[in-house]
Amino acid sequence: MATPIAPPPQRPGYYAPPPPGGAYPPMPPAPAAKKKHRKWPWILLAVVVVFVIIGVSTSGSKSGNNTTAEPAAPSSAVAASVAPTIGTSVRDGKFEFVVTKVGAGVPSIGTDVIGTKAQGKFVLIDVTIKNIGDQPQTFFGSSTKAFDGAGKQYAPDDSAAIYLPDSNSFITPVNPGNTVTGTLVFDVPKEASLTSIELHDSAFSDGVTVGL
Repeated sequence: MATPIAPPPQRPGYYAPPPPGGAYPPMPPAPAAKKKHRKWPWILLAVVVVFVIIGVSTSGSKSGNNTTAEPAAPSSAVAASVAPTIGTSVRDGKFEFVVTKVGAGVPSIGTDVIGTKAQGKFVLIDVTIKNIGDQPQTFFGSSTKAFDGAGKQYAPDDSAAIYLPDSNSFITPVNPGNTVTGTLVFDVPKEASLTSIELHDSAFSDGVTVGL
């Protein structure tokens, strides 16, 4: 009696019964193993590229940039260089302004009995104010601003202005078509020199600049 042929080892998911005659069909070849792609060379290359870019940008910022940029001129100084000057008519809102005179600076205003002394010096600026609108408008001296050549801003001293006769620079209602003359007072350091003044129709208007 012939010895029976043992069936080949079974692979998972595969079984074929022996055909007549006892021979098994050849087993299909095993699937080829997938090649493992190594990612680390690409990661290393990306890191090198990043360091090269950083090095180039850093060297570019250091070389050729040894000069220091000149600081921008203060906005008030630029405005004063192109602004209208004393004697020129300018407008803001319902008011038309003309700066007529700028004083050299005084240490006090008023008399020894009734007056006030400046912290530095009082600079007096004479201005005419005309209402060009069709409704009454009140001029507030506190809305004006003055600037020196360095761009420093100064507020008017309304408490000192009350010692001037007929200054009309504190709170002055102006009817349509009327013109008033006011003297604005600025208490500034003794060494300061005002270069421009910003006049306003109201505290919320854009204002107009006049060079002094």
